[in-house]
Amino acid sequence: MKKTITATAVAALTVGFAAEAFATEWNVSVWGSRRAFTEHVERLAELVAERSGGSFTMNISYGGLSGNRENLDGISIGAFEMAQFCAGYHADKNPSITVLELPFLGVSSLEQEAEISMALYQHPAVQADLARWNATLLMPSPLPQYNFVGRGDAPASVEDFAGMAVRATGGIGAAMSAIGAVPTSMTATEVRQAMDSGVVQAVSFAPHAHMSYGTIENADWWTTNLNPGTVNCPVVVNTDALESLSEAEREILMGAVDEAMQHYLDYYNNQTMAAWGPALDDRGIERITFGDAELAAFREAAAAPAAAAWIEENTARGLPAQELYDFVTGLIAEGN
Repeated sequence: MKKTITATAVAALTVGFAAEAFATEWNVSVWGSRRAFTEHVERLAELVAERSGGSFTMNISYGGLSGNRENLDGISIGAFEMAQFCAGYHADKNPSITVLELPFLGVSSLEQEAEISMALYQHPAVQADLARWNATLLMPSPLPQYNFVGRGDAPASVEDFAGMAVRATGGIGAAMSAIGAVPTSMTATEVRQAMDSGVVQAVSFAPHAHMSYGTIENADWWTTNLNPGTVNCPVVVNTDALESLSEAEREILMGAVDEAMQHYLDYYNNQTMAAWGPALDDRGIERITFGDAELAAFREAAAAPAAAAWIEENTARGLPAQELYDFVTGLIAEGN
């Protein structure tokens, strides 16, 4: 009997160790709190766990693994296996995808933004750019056109932004500079304090972030149609970690991307945008809408110079910048 019990115990331990040995656990670095911006990451983790029978799991950390400006660095050294970041946070580290942050590209929907981003992520020059960080682009976090929430006197015209300190990154910052605003780049987690203390008078975000980071809590006005551009915030995986997955695990991960993206799009369109109008109304925030002539002048002043500067700067970096710009604008033209 003693031998039987011992053998059984050993067998159970062996099975347990084997199960543990074959389990795959990834750490995922994002920031803030769970919101529309991270819904595809959350859904991806659910799908991967379900389809692997719990043997492939993801631990999603909201700021516990890295600062949002350091997520790409963390990926490069394998500090975690998956992360989300925004290109404009460190344009010098990922210049190829900043083409998607140029102002007034003319993207008309979240669905189109997702489609164009995924196509660009497959471009050899983009893949080589991110490979410098041992990163493989997995999926985008498509966002609608940014607009400004501000405190104090509302701008009656586009020209009223002259001299105004605004939080605006990437191409949005370049566009605002073109009309005399003073853009400053800061991460999402820094903006509420900067706005409350008067460091900036207005903040550019997509609606979900204005709600998540509290910029509407003490705001006086919101621009409904300035639409200077958006940011590109991909989800990447550590390339070594991706390659170390079994064939079955890799198929599960990659096969879950489309469903995770559709969940993200549905969530943003049906829940976030439905809550945005009432959130403004509840706080008595004034809506500012600019005329067509003003917006046309804004586009003329900002779009072409920003694109030309981006192409020149990134050609000097060794990127096929004109090719990337033509690739993106060509896809947008086809979609419109």
